[in-house]
Amino acid sequence: MPQVPQTFFDALAVRTWCGLALGALGRAREEIDAINVYPVADGDTGTNLYLTLESAATAVEAVFAGYGTGVREPSLADAVRAMAHGALIGARGNSGTILAQLLRGMAQVLAAREAGGASHIDGAGLRLALRHAAESARQAVAHPVEGTVLTVASAAADAAEAAEGDCGTVARAAYEGASAALAATPGQLAVLARAGVVDAGGRGLVAVLGALVEAFTGEAVRETAEAGREAAARQSGALPQVVPDSASDAGAGPHARVAAASGGAPCAEGAEAGGPAYEVIYLLEAGDEAVARLRSRLDTLGDSLVVVGGDGLWNVHVHVDDAGAAVEAGIEAGRPYRIRITHFGLGDVHTGGERPPRERAQRAVVAVVPGEGLAGLYSEAGATAVLARPGEPPASGELVQAVRRAHAREVVLLPNDAELRHTAAAAAEQARAEGIRVALIPTRSAVQGIAALAVHEPERRFDEDVVQMTSAAGATRYAEVLVAERQSWTTAGICQAGDVLGLIDGDVAVIGADVTATAETVLDRMLQAGGELVTLVVGDEAPPSVADRLEARVRESYLAVDTVVYRGGHQGALLLIGVE
Repeated sequence: MPQVPQTFFDALAVRTWCGLALGALGRAREEIDAINVYPVADGDTGTNLYLTLESAATAVEAVFAGYGTGVREPSLADAVRAMAHGALIGARGNSGTILAQLLRGMAQVLAAREAGGASHIDGAGLRLALRHAAESARQAVAHPVEGTVLTVASAAADAAEAAEGDCGTVARAAYEGASAALAATPGQLAVLARAGVVDAGGRGLVAVLGALVEAFTGEAVRETAEAGREAAARQSGALPQVVPDSASDAGAGPHARVAAASGGAPCAEGAEAGGPAYEVIYLLEAGDEAVARLRSRLDTLGDSLVVVGGDGLWNVHVHVDDAGAAVEAGIEAGRPYRIRITHFGLGDVHTGGERPPRERAQRAVVAVVPGEGLAGLYSEAGATAVLARPGEPPASGELVQAVRRAHAREVVLLPNDAELRHTAAAAAEQARAEGIRVALIPTRSAVQGIAALAVHEPERRFDEDVVQMTSAAGATRYAEVLVAERQSWTTAGICQAGDVLGLIDGDVAVIGADVTATAETVLDRMLQAGGELVTLVVGDEAPPSVADRLEARVRESYLAVDTVVYRGGHQGALLLIGVE
């Protein structure tokens, strides 16, 4: 925490704000999910906002970690750019994508003012940042609608512009302006009035701005003030009068109580009947001109179109009936990845029926996998796969979401990466707090996860199944072959950029110049200790002949050892090797 009250914006204030905002959204997540009726009543706006900001906060923490414990700290530009980039690559859903653009808009102004020679960012700089954030978010939405988070963001910027003083004063004015606008959203959007709720995305933005106030002043904003504004809104007819009729209602947040009075937010009036069936989200590497053409193309395919980002990296969100066409449009524009397609479901908000409750399975497996090919393999084996792109590990919130999506009473969690151990442990702990029995098997590679999944028996007692899976994973040595990005010291000597590295059980064992030759050396060293089965997971960037060469070597030199080959897709490492 910076010393408060703090009158200016610096890197430490960014870090504190992200931490406080993540906590605020964590506390409000269920409440926001409950009032989510627009543009689709799928009950996940709070969760999407939380995951988006978690990614932003993680990126900021990584910047600070890079500076270590020395005297120097990252610059404001370093911190805000990390925040914006983290939000962009981690954005979820419509509201999360807009939040990412709001943070990016702020970051652009704050970084530019620091680069322009400003010794610190004061209240005037924060006013400009909030205005640019609101305008850039509105521009990112194909068809802006009033009564949404865009309206709340504009109101925050308007109120900030009228405030004179330091950053704390400006932040408080923005928060109060946003809160008042939020209370008025049911009068602007009929679907909110019918459901008796305020806009869910706007509610999340108010929480984020409340955290900004606390970051500068050290004072938490009071929920009672927000409740008072809602009471005033009800008196004016904008919201229905609501009186809690149970102990659980009395303990809920003010917006959640309004939603409860209407029988729960996810109702048939939450969006236009007959709307698109799929939500499509992906990151896209593309130039500005290609993205402009993509916007026009996607606008003809569906609705709720939001495209945010810049400098060659974009986050694309759209609701469509033809998910394949939306992805193909991205392929025509550039390189789409981290593609997520969600079916809103039969009998959902668009069809006007009620979605039948799905009974929980007894047991499920959730696994992190490094490439599309393995994601398909794990899914075919019945696991819920979480795709981890190179350099973009999933956050704990994403793992918790996957555990929830598995919809089981018992879950076996396979992180498949030593670096994800703490993240997976935090996710498991949160899932346990929600009443799900979770066992974390500390797999350090996807090939160990394959071995564990191969012996998984849902009909066994949970403890016995976990023991067998753990034993299979532990009996599997793992290796990877990749290309060094820079010169560095390793356990096998000094490597240069472009060298081929062979890592066995996480340590560099071989440095070579040829991928296939290095892979053969690694495989020989692993099989010196014996083995019965070799698993090869070949990445897209590996030489086409490497799998055939390794299979032939095993047949010729190691009797009674079987080999199985999988295609991993774009997985970071050229090759993964497992020896059981």
